[in-house]
Amino acid sequence: MSPHSDSGPAHGNGHGHGHAHAHAPGHDSGHHSGHHSTELDWDVMATQLENGAELQLPGLRRTAAHLGELLGPSAEVRRILDIGSGPGVMTCVLAEAFAGAETLAVDATPGLLDRTLARAEKLGLGDRVAVRHAELPEGLGSGDGTGGDGLGTADLIWSSKTVHHLGDQQGALNALAGVLRPGGVLAVTEGGLPMRFLPRDIGIGRPGLQARLDAVHEHWFSVMRAELPGSTPVVEDWPAMLRRAGLSRVGSFTYLLDLPAPLGATARAFLHTQLTRLREAASDMLDADDLDTLDVLLDPEAQHGILRRPDAFLLSATTVFTGVGRTPLEA
Repeated sequence: MSPHSDSGPAHGNGHGHGHAHAHAPGHDSGHHSGHHSTELDWDVMATQLENGAELQLPGLRRTAAHLGELLGPSAEVRRILDIGSGPGVMTCVLAEAFAGAETLAVDATPGLLDRTLARAEKLGLGDRVAVRHAELPEGLGSGDGTGGDGLGTADLIWSSKTVHHLGDQQGALNALAGVLRPGGVLAVTEGGLPMRFLPRDIGIGRPGLQARLDAVHEHWFSVMRAELPGSTPVVEDWPAMLRRAGLSRVGSFTYLLDLPAPLGATARAFLHTQLTRLREAASDMLDADDLDTLDVLLDPEAQHGILRRPDAFLLSATTVFTGVGRTPLEA
């Protein structure tokens, strides 16, 4: 499996995106949407993942600064892992924020790792950003940090919208905590609030379309989780899960993406692609009226379409849960 950024019916941050922080049908090969299995070409989706992440850049940079505060002014950050790195947008943000560190992007899709390296070179970070092709959770392990089996240990581990794509979420957190150096920070992006981009009444179809899209997403997410290899039910109390993984000083913070109407072309194109994927995934989960409404929203020539309407906006809240590796005195 190849968790690196989020997916599901194009929806928002309710349960997940790594770096796009928004859902699209199916994230990994073999994931299901409704009753249909989907196998995605992540090279095709790469541009959408990268565009979505770039919309989040201000929030990602604030997040990196906050992680530096959690580590403390005297912390020596030598090595960073980005687990499920996608096209490497956050990888490069972390490399910029922690200039003395080697940053390793870990993903199961070679094309996305190629994008990470290209982005790092463009930003002048090529000497400090490396990539590792690894399947998760099998690829986790301490190793020695210089190659071979395992990823090595790190002072900072970032994993965005990846853990929920692994069957045993607690086991995944345990593995991540196991490669965290004492005093280091593990930051896991999960949960938050669903993305909003339209008013309740959009002038076509029945009001409340986004609430019904939320229900589609929740159905998809439950099916996806149930069908993962080794799927293990767990109460998704992320602070409690981080504590069970052996971490201390557990906390959380949330950052907003708030792009008011009228949206620019990049954000509109991002939403159009998200809605296109949802339309493909939700054909058997929405009634004919809502499907007709989605068709209008996707029509590039329609005044009510997402590419033209003046009231489209983009608002989401992403929550980051953090924990600190116990020092010998705390153990």
